[in-house]
Amino acid sequence: MSKVLELKNLSYVYGTGTPFEKTAVNNLSLSIEKGEVIGIKGQTGSGKSTLVQMLNGLMKPTSGQVLLDGEDIWANPKDIRKIRFKVGMVFQNPDNQIVSSIVEEDVAFGVENLGVEPKEIRERVDNALKTVGMYEHRLKAPNKLSGGQKQRVAVAGIIAMKPMCIVLDEPTAMLDPSGRREVMNTVKKLNKEEGITIVLITHYMDEAVQADRVVVMDDGQIKLDDTPRNVFAKVDEIKALGLDVPQSTELVYRLGIKCENTVLNANECVDLLKKTLEAKR
Repeated sequence: MSKVLELKNLSYVYGTGTPFEKTAVNNLSLSIEKGEVIGIKGQTGSGKSTLVQMLNGLMKPTSGQVLLDGEDIWANPKDIRKIRFKVGMVFQNPDNQIVSSIVEEDVAFGVENLGVEPKEIRERVDNALKTVGMYEHRLKAPNKLSGGQKQRVAVAGIIAMKPMCIVLDEPTAMLDPSGRREVMNTVKKLNKEEGITIVLITHYMDEAVQADRVVVMDDGQIKLDDTPRNVFAKVDEIKALGLDVPQSTELVYRLGIKCENTVLNANECVDLLKKTLEAKR
């Protein structure tokens, strides 16, 4: 796989030169491969949101580089707007991203700003809405939609611009379980069928375990970076960072059951408990 994004010695300092100076991201390096799903975890204040907002130029690093396809996104500050069409951002509250009173017009907003021909805009909007399962709602007012539907519209607005990567900053934090499933199913579909690279900040363990890699941050630095199975195997280390592990992982850990592969979900937990009980008979 080739690198889509590469962060080199990245730092960001708030309030530089003032009594309130705070280093949010501290000399961090990270590579993101094309087609990967990266889950980012960390306590509030660990630097997660600051980090991802530097991925598409919403924030300029105090030092270090953000490389997109090998090119420094700040090499020419005048081109930074183009970067935001290649690395799309979806925020926690979908209402903050909706700008139109009709769903299809909202999805078309970003594409129109790219200067795309009207016929192609129509095709992109329709395809994007079909991809996220919202085509039948294209003529509705966004305020008539559920939270999960609004978030899917926000995602459609990003994918209509045909980005290389989509960054999602806790996109399901304000949604109910049904809305969370809708959004995560959409994200997985975009990755599997469209090959779009996904960077996802989430507090939910069941979302983190679906990633190809989990990056754990603390105090502006990366503490763990590995597959979900390898990361969540380090229960004590994760707890020391003030974070939780999946419930199934926690149960097996508390029961003191030793296993070769870290248990990440309910099905794996049931299978392990069955084998353990059968072995004791």
